[in-house]
Amino acid sequence: MQVAVLGAGGIGRGYIAFLADKGHQTTLWSPSGKSTKAFAEGAPLAASGEVSGNFSPTIATTCQAALENADVVLIAVPGNAHRMVMDQAAPHLHPDQIVIISSHCSLSALYLSKLLAERGVQIPIAAWATTFLAGRSQGETGVGISTIRKTLDVSTLPLADEDRGLEVCQALFGDHFQRRSDLLAISLSNLNPPVHMANSLCNLTRIERAEEWANYELITGTVGRLIEAMDVERLAVAEAYGVTVRTIREHIHLSFHVPLGPVAEMTDAIHARRGGPPGPNSLDTRYVVEDVPFGLVPSVAIGRAAGVAMPLHEAGINLFSALYGRDFPAENDILPELGLERMNGEELHRLVGEGWKAE
Repeated sequence: MQVAVLGAGGIGRGYIAFLADKGHQTTLWSPSGKSTKAFAEGAPLAASGEVSGNFSPTIATTCQAALENADVVLIAVPGNAHRMVMDQAAPHLHPDQIVIISSHCSLSALYLSKLLAERGVQIPIAAWATTFLAGRSQGETGVGISTIRKTLDVSTLPLADEDRGLEVCQALFGDHFQRRSDLLAISLSNLNPPVHMANSLCNLTRIERAEEWANYELITGTVGRLIEAMDVERLAVAEAYGVTVRTIREHIHLSFHVPLGPVAEMTDAIHARRGGPPGPNSLDTRYVVEDVPFGLVPSVAIGRAAGVAMPLHEAGINLFSALYGRDFPAENDILPELGLERMNGEELHRLVGEGWKAE
């Protein structure tokens, strides 16, 4: 298949390497163009880790050019770039294509569905709860792929196209996918925001002072208890909507292949086996500036629509807003376009199954 990857960070580069290694044709586009400049000048993408080798994707200078011949469009940018990339892609998408969002956050699949509906177009949008792999950019032309997830949750909007969404994901990446009921299950299965919140909040002075510290090693017993307490809130929201999601322990077990147990013991096992990744060493970390407005804030909004309070999630949002001197809820540029504040749980549940109808 011909796959357009939108986003040239560690995850986007990782997808290029993985897909090219499997024989797929790839096109890479970077919104700024900076991350693809060396590739456009002829340098190969050098991958190491779970996938190794040199790869030469086609480089697109515009989003429109990236999409022209694509069978599949894979969005691989941080949550705070979803709206910008979707605004550029939506005018050029056509019904023969399928979009994959890796990873889905802030109900952005609904936002894309709305943009497409305004054009009178409906396209299957497959949403993943997290990324298929863990990749980190290495210099201008490299990527290190440390993890390929054994199991990954997926749901397709609208649900009428879920068979096609699952089939395309499997054709590209293999039999790693488990179908989930709808976008709410996917959104509530993204566990990076609560985990990152707890670990960043409890290690914030290390981050601020740019200390070197190991991310998994410092998910200590107290941090692990906070993560598990936040998980109770998330599971309560899932129960209110009648959707099934994994516990945080199950997620770590399946993602990192360590024995089930308390979160702190599981992360200790990850650290003992492979060390890293390092903890963030700048206040401008995605653990906060992306995951708070585009992870925690949407979770609270989803819970509020169903009448379920999430006091620890809300406390994290408020604490980080105070610590950073920023209004993190106001930085989310997707939720205001969806109108969740005017919906009850039943209305939201229906929308995440059907999407917006093409005009």
